[in-house]
Amino acid sequence: MQDILSVALRALSFLFLLQAAGVALFLAIFGRLLASSADAIRGLGRWSARVGLAFVAAHYALEAARMAGEFSGIWDLSLQRTALRSGGAAFGVRVLGLSLVALSLRRVDAGALVLGVVGTAIAVAAFILVGHTAVHPQRWILAPLLMLHLLIVAFWLGALLPLYLASLRESPEISTTLVNAFSRLATWLVPGILVAGVALAILLVPSIGVFAQPYGWLLLTKVALFAGLMGLASLNKWRLGPALGRGDHRGGLGFRRSLLSEYVLIFVVLTVTAVMTTFFSPE
Repeated sequence: MQDILSVALRALSFLFLLQAAGVALFLAIFGRLLASSADAIRGLGRWSARVGLAFVAAHYALEAARMAGEFSGIWDLSLQRTALRSGGAAFGVRVLGLSLVALSLRRVDAGALVLGVVGTAIAVAAFILVGHTAVHPQRWILAPLLMLHLLIVAFWLGALLPLYLASLRESPEISTTLVNAFSRLATWLVPGILVAGVALAILLVPSIGVFAQPYGWLLLTKVALFAGLMGLASLNKWRLGPALGRGDHRGGLGFRRSLLSEYVLIFVVLTVTAVMTTFFSPE
């Protein structure tokens, strides 16, 4: 039971951390285009950062229970100290990054945007302090690849709900400009998720035989889900986005449903990642 709850908390901490970071990136890149939805998007980012902090803390608190094999382990100070020694640095960096993101979203100025980007970089950097990449002999290349991979995921995930809010609150002209600007940048950045992911897999997976084992199956599941996400993104870019710009009510509804579908699929990918990192290893 402790393992199942740990996976759930880890997946949710991934979701809200990357969402908060992504909202900060979204505002830094596209905030100047917003007229009526900026406050709501900043509120979303602050809420995401706070919820992310709660899930990060809950996940780390539960590590002692996993060590003990029972929930009473949460109250064992010696086990908590052991858990902090093994993952305390990553925990502290996540908390710092999310706190800076939350603080940045309380203000509306250039300094706040810079603080949000810095907080984003710090929060994402926590992922390179633990796991397979942290102890691998080729960490010097794995760490930047993982950072690139996660920053683009944050950019994509963090844009979905802001785009949803903007499509409801902004005029069709502003919504079209925003969607087009996001699509142009995403066209160049999002394939980097696959490129960096493949490079990470090549370096981490020791042999083709891994794909006959649970770790490999989960890795292939992530690739399949990414293909589905790319299909939805293409639908938004070429069909639903233009319909939104024309003020087509059905097109706008379809656009928002597609954004929510992307959001759910990314959460499924993060859940698969949480299962992989909790129970399995490339070796």
